[in-house]
Amino acid sequence: MRAWLMPAGTDTFEKLYQETLPDPEPGPGEVLIAPKAWSLNYRDFAIINGTYFGGPLTKPGVPLCDGAGEVVAVGEGVTRFKAGDRVQSTFFIDWVDGPPRAVPALGDGTMPGMFAELVVLPQNAVVPMAESLDFAQAACLPCAGVTAWNALCEGPRPIKAGEKVLVLGTGGVSMLALQIARASGAEVIATSSSDAKLEKVRAMGAAHTVNYKSVPEWGAHVLEKFGGVHKVVEVGGAGTAAQSMAALTMEGEVAIIGVLSPEGGPNPRGLMLNAGLMRGIYVGSAAMAQRLNAAVDANGIEPAIGKRFSFDQAIEAYAHAWGPDSFAKTVIELG
Repeated sequence: MRAWLMPAGTDTFEKLYQETLPDPEPGPGEVLIAPKAWSLNYRDFAIINGTYFGGPLTKPGVPLCDGAGEVVAVGEGVTRFKAGDRVQSTFFIDWVDGPPRAVPALGDGTMPGMFAELVVLPQNAVVPMAESLDFAQAACLPCAGVTAWNALCEGPRPIKAGEKVLVLGTGGVSMLALQIARASGAEVIATSSSDAKLEKVRAMGAAHTVNYKSVPEWGAHVLEKFGGVHKVVEVGGAGTAAQSMAALTMEGEVAIIGVLSPEGGPNPRGLMLNAGLMRGIYVGSAAMAQRLNAAVDANGIEPAIGKRFSFDQAIEAYAHAWGPDSFAKTVIELG
């Protein structure tokens, strides 16, 4: 089989290389999958740049946690899947349900990665695809989709119809959050530094948009102009969290996800003024992935794909996803 590999000590996606490896076989409790599509996440760049948790890779590894495809075979004791099933990966190896667990995640250079023509996973790291999606769309959901679902629909304050949601930027998590929020009956406000991208966001259903370069105090602006929001999908981090807290209405929630803007450190006193909550989002469990997929089918959600690439165009796909023209999810397809 063909697979893409990250070399030991890698510090850039330009060092990805393709290699032919022996076809794997499933052992007890394992599922052999033939992925048909994959998607890229910000995390994938941290891993291949050597800046992810644990530092630079000490041995070659297959990248990517997001993939969707067909089951080829199952090992002894597998009862949930059979050959021919359409499935997607989960982010974590063995977080099935319940409270967050410190378990390994796919594609970090030490655990299995999805970016190969055949992949063996524990059955707990696999869920059925949403029936309404194709492989490319389903490949958008394991990390970014479940993260957005967790931020909006799990925890102590799930979003309700008629409430307001603020999404930051136009990356995969934010655009999936926009779609999930709209399907939930929420009103969405979106930020970006690009007016052209904000036009795309409005076409996807955002009620209001804010260019954060033109309106640097966008948190206060959202509060004053729109009455604040009940939920912020905070993909920035320390550098934007103060603005996100300022955008909350009373008893709103900032769902902390990203490290796009890791420097800074807001004074949490802002949460006192609106009785707000700040909740860390740890991607999500397999059960959350299944609840998301059910919602996708029930509401006709079609994950937005900004650009598609072929299997042999991996480096071009990474370059696009890292560049200024990236929008929503970047997808790689086998065919």
